Amino acid sequence: MSTASASAPAPSSLRERKKRRTRQLLVDTSLELFTERGFGNVTLDELCDSVEVSKRTFFRYFTSKEDVAMAPTQDLWLTFIDVLETADLGPADRPVLLLIQDTLLTALDRTTTDDWSHRVLLSRNLVERTPSMDAHGLHFCDRTTRAALATLHRRLDIPDPADLRPRLAVDMVVAAFHCALATWASATGTATGTAPAAESGTAPGKAPSPDSLSAHTRHAFTALAAAPTFPVTPRQDTSPRP
Repeated sequence: MSTASASAPAPSSLRERKKRRTRQLLVDTSLELFTERGFGNVTLDELCDSVEVSKRTFFRYFTSKEDVAMAPTQDLWLTFIDVLETADLGPADRPVLLLIQDTLLTALDRTTTDDWSHRVLLSRNLVERTPSMDAHGLHFCDRTTRAALATLHRRLDIPDPADLRPRLAVDMVVAAFHCALATWASATGTATGTAPAAESGTAPGKAPSPDSLSAHTRHAFTALAAAPTFPVTPRQDTSPRP
């Protein structure tokens, strides 16, 4: 192999690495500035100046301030769609709910960047006090759900396009993950809620990790499977509390 042919892919690889670094710098800087000063107190011009890029460059990566601030969790769901598009979907007659759950767990396993969990926590904290980010998240969730359903109908033999079961399966997995994400984010030292401490993967004094989020997600999926048959008994005293 000649030197020229061996080094030919290098420029493309360097460009891709530079693009990834620029994108990550935009995410990290936005989360830092929004956390320190408040989401509404940082303009897009100020964010771009801090990263030393133009707004034109910014819009190559993100559509808005909300988009860049929510990139950590959005990247997880984009990976989920990619896995659903490309992975082996397993044997015939596999329950669609299990297929979607395994796809999300695979996406979590691929989310291995060192500071990913820290970025997710910063982003979640911003969402809780920024209505526009919450609204952006709802739109992103709807787009992701539609993309997942389109992929399921394309790759699986689902005779009736109006069958509600695939949509309900996606919605249940999303709801279970949101529960897992909430308990994971609030974990301090040991697992919160009813998840066993041994499954939490969170050591005292350390931020929750992607591995511990996977554990919380598996626990939520187990609870989801048991939820339809969870027996309850009405309380004897149902009078309004003062």
